[in-house]
Amino acid sequence: MAVSLLFFDRSDHVYRWLATVFLLTTISSVYTCIVAWTQLQSITMAAIITDVIVIPLILGLWVMVWWKWFRLQRPSWMPTLIAVLTVLYMVCDLLGENLFFNLIPPSVNAGFHMASLGTRILFMPVLIMIVVWGVREQGREGLLALPAVILAAVSQFQTELSVLHVRVMWFPFGGRISLAQISMLALAGVMLILLVRRLLFSLRRQKQMALDVKQAQEIQQVILPGAVTWFPGYAIESEYRPAREVGGDFFQILPDGVGGVLILLGDVTGKGLQAGMQVALIVGAIRTTVETSYEPHVVLESLNRRLCGRGQSYATCVAMHVSADGKTTISNAGHIAPYLNGKELAMAGNLPLGLNPSVTFDQETIQLKQKDRLLVITDGVIEAKNAKNELFGFNRARSISHLPAAFIVKAAEIFGQEDDITVVSISRLALEKEGEVSAAPPMKSEVA
Repeated sequence: MAVSLLFFDRSDHVYRWLATVFLLTTISSVYTCIVAWTQLQSITMAAIITDVIVIPLILGLWVMVWWKWFRLQRPSWMPTLIAVLTVLYMVCDLLGENLFFNLIPPSVNAGFHMASLGTRILFMPVLIMIVVWGVREQGREGLLALPAVILAAVSQFQTELSVLHVRVMWFPFGGRISLAQISMLALAGVMLILLVRRLLFSLRRQKQMALDVKQAQEIQQVILPGAVTWFPGYAIESEYRPAREVGGDFFQILPDGVGGVLILLGDVTGKGLQAGMQVALIVGAIRTTVETSYEPHVVLESLNRRLCGRGQSYATCVAMHVSADGKTTISNAGHIAPYLNGKELAMAGNLPLGLNPSVTFDQETIQLKQKDRLLVITDGVIEAKNAKNELFGFNRARSISHLPAAFIVKAAEIFGQEDDITVVSISRLALEKEGEVSAAPPMKSEVA
């Protein structure tokens, strides 16, 4: 169960420690059976492996299990102290078990045996202190663990208690059970209860996170424009496919009130909910900025100042303002250059947003003629990857840049979507006759 939880949550190291201590306990039990039932191992070698190596390791590992379980970090020297006590316990047992009676005098053996007892005694306050800190930090979990931990601490002195004529073994139904075995069963039982409890809490948190992500997805759908937008003389297409529930691409289509439109398209670093929150921040900043200016370079410089100083997050963005007469100004902040009628525009490069608060952005002007089509994409199209690990690439993107936005997105999806994909295009419609702009498509009522 502990090993399976490693695959469920790799970020929590307690499962690794827990799996290790139970695995070592199992190996110790199997080894004890082999020694008892066969003659493959001598008594001396069995004592060295079991008493000198395994028992001190199990004790040290259990102390570390509780240290990790309660997510304690202070004092930082506690894991080092546990390791030192474990090694000291091993050395004292090796020299105090009278395993080398021809080499070490009995008086020295007795001294190290007392040192072994002292080391085990030192382990006890460390273990109980960790659980007390756990009670303080986690509350109920620490209280559940405390009785089993105290019982395990007492069982470490089973031999000494039996010398003092304290009963440490029982014989129910003709079998034998010791205090150490009872303490191990108690620890396993308590750990099972705590694991189930933690699993239920994890499932509850995941359910809440899934609800939060769904709400973030709904909010993002609200703040992004629809697929097709019509302005007098222009048709605008937009397609958006996030790689996850919440994406890191953004675009805005904002009329300037005098027949023109401002189009922004960009990509923030990262994916998922964090990127989605950054998108919400950028969209809000865009809508605030256009209250004073629709100039692309002004909008980008304002966004840049707002993003600077917000950790490691940054964004690429291209801004285009298309006037009613076709005059188009474009400013680029580290984004893929737009395509005009299937050909990439030659634009000066610049830094992405959020890296340097004092950077200024150049602005270029072109004239959109009738039937001209201006297209912008995010790198999700370029970085689509197929089963052969081949990128969709710039050449493929350029070759289909004259096609509808929905077709481009579908082509990248089929090739193998890796990142968020966004495509926005604006086409200048042909005039029906001189001085008259072609009308938008008829409404449903007109078609009827």
